[in-house]
Amino acid sequence: MKPLKRKDYEARLKPLQLELAAMARWASHCGARIVVVMEGRDTAGKGGAIGAITEHLNPRQCRVVALPKPSEREATQWYFQRYISHLPAAGEIVLFDRSWYNRAGVEKVMGYCTDEQHARFLQQAPVFERGITDDGILLFKYWLCVDQAQQEERFAERAEEPLKSWKLSPIDLKAREKYADYTAARETMLKATHTKHAPWTLVDFNDQRSGRLTLIRDLLDRLPDTQVPLEPLGLPPLKGKLHKERYGVLKPIKPQREG
Repeated sequence: MKPLKRKDYEARLKPLQLELAAMARWASHCGARIVVVMEGRDTAGKGGAIGAITEHLNPRQCRVVALPKPSEREATQWYFQRYISHLPAAGEIVLFDRSWYNRAGVEKVMGYCTDEQHARFLQQAPVFERGITDDGILLFKYWLCVDQAQQEERFAERAEEPLKSWKLSPIDLKAREKYADYTAARETMLKATHTKHAPWTLVDFNDQRSGRLTLIRDLLDRLPDTQVPLEPLGLPPLKGKLHKERYGVLKPIKPQREG
């Protein structure tokens, strides 16, 4: 299948983003709490998918959570504890760019947790998510799928492109050789945590543009009817002549021009 062209992608994305904006109004209106978990291999496209969802949403309502390595103190807490404070209040939408499922993926494959900690996580995650959903939070879990050949192309692009080099870490380089190990870890995770109250949805992201459209459409289709009338505020004309900026203490810096 040929990759989706940018022009076609943007034409199809715009109406979905309008639906996302309507969904955000609905969430604010009825006090819904929404959590979207984005998981997948390195380079799968989690950041791009999150960006497509949040681009036109109010950042005060819609937050992205991408937690760093736990501190020494956090490492001694109950594993799920540091994620709890990031869960949404009424009317909020939270997207996790990686989540508590780090323990089932990166930590398991790279040896950052013990077998006992991994087994305990697989046992507790469905219980933790049952508590979330029983309290009324709408939880959506997505795994973004990418073949190793496509993954290698994206790694190479990151290595060669200065603006994307920050996305390539020493851990990523080590993980390249563990594609099969990540597959095994994912299957173990799905078997233990794909539940009726918190199911997983797998999305093909070998073509990232198509993957974003597929994921957003699925997310919108699984939410209730989100239509809330948008009341126009109106923009009455101002009285008198419009003012130009005036400066006293400081002036703007010199503008940049071509050439």
